[in-house]
Parts: sequence; structure tokens; C-alpha cells
Amino acid sequence: MTAPFWVSAFLDFEADGFEDGVAFWQGVTGFALSERRGADDEFATLVPPTGDDYLRVQRLADGPGRLHLDLHVDSPDAATDAAAVLGATVLARNDGYVVLRSPGGMVFCFVSHPASERPPASAWPTGASQVDQVCLDIPPRLHDRELEFWHRVTGWELVSVDSPEFTRLRPPAAFPLQLLVQKLDDDADGVSAHLDLAADDRDAEVERHVALGASEGGRHDWWTVLTDPVGTTYCITRRKTR
Repeated sequence: MTAPFWVSAFLDFEADGFEDGVAFWQGVTGFALSERRGADDEFATLVPPTGDDYLRVQRLADGPGRLHLDLHVDSPDAATDAAAVLGATVLARNDGYVVLRSPGGMVFCFVSHPASERPPASAWPTGASQVDQVCLDIPPRLHDRELEFWHRVTGWELVSVDSPEFTRLRPPAAFPLQLLVQKLDDDADGVSAHLDLAADDRDAEVERHVALGASEGGRHDWWTVLTDPVGTTYCITRRKTR
């Protein structure tokens, strides 16, 4: 299977929370907002000052907010055929991209949009930060198959971490996002995902996000859980920026 040459994350917001969600994540990243696009102006891109974009937003017509991945490949149709053999389900074929669902229920897309230059971390008075990881949250009954699926689809290196419930899928160094696979304690309905940020000063970064409107949740040794103003859960970690 052909490995992706780039990866993007899509923040999919409910219609009522779209504008507030976009404004919050612009504040988090310091990125500009592109012109709206799509039949109903439902798509936009968070544009970094330098480098290629990797964070995008969508206003959903219905359903709860979520996060989905775009895997950038030379041929979305060929990548789709290979992913289907691994258990993916095709939801829609469009001009230039294909929407799929992983065996565990995670929505993702194959796209052909070109990109190659990872943006640098954003600098703040309290230190730099960057969105640099997507965590796949997987129920125990789906974990092994889903981990194998994403390993095969991406071709990325499997890396063990200190905690047994986590495994990292590490891409080539130029990629903006890596994948962290988390085996959940509870048996949720399906696979979901959230964003993680690296921060040179985790506590100061948490304070900055709270000032932007986030709510602080559980605090752990290596990460703090937050919720944005429209209900999107994410984490700020103690991992250093690149």
C-alpha cells in the first residue's frame, strides 16, 4: 500500500458552534483563516504563517462534532482500494477525495492536495506550542485490529511508550502530525480521536487556553485534558515542540 505523503486533521463542528470553534482554534494556533469553500461555505483552512497547512475546519450539517483525518496520497482511488482490503468502508467518492470509515468507525479521507513543509511551532511570551499529534481513542474490543489497520494504511513506525495503554505511530520527520493510539478502559461504541499539543511550558499553555475560553479537566503527569468552548476535548502535553 502506498504510504501518505502528508496528513491533516479536520475539526468538524456542529453548525451552531462553528464560528466559536474556529475563533478559538485560531487563537490556540495563531493561524489565519482561509476563504470559506464548499457548496455552503462549510470548509476552511487554518493557515500557518510559514509552511503548509495541516489543520482544517468543517461545519457539519448534522450530527455531533468530531475530529477526522485526511491522508494525502498520490492516488485517492488506489489508496481506497487498498484500504478496503484492510477493512475500511467507503462512505462517499468525490472529485479529488474519498471519504471512508475505519474498521472501528473512525471517519477519514484520502485526498491528493499537495503539501510537504511542516510549519514551525507558534511562539508565545510563555513559550512555544504546536498541535502535533492526533490521539485515536479505541475501545478494548477494537484495539488490536484498529492499530493494525492504521499501521498498514500509514506505513508508519510502531513505537512503544512507557504506558501500556499507548502506542505511537511515528511518521517521517517532515510530517506535522503523528498518531498516538490509546486503548481505552471503557467499551465505547467506536473509535474517536482528539488533538494533542506539545508545549514548552505545559502549565502556562493551559492558562493561555483557559483565557481563550477553554475549560480545564483532568490533570495528569504528562498531559492536561481541556474542552474548548464548543465541547471539543483535547490535551496539552509536556512534550517539547519541534
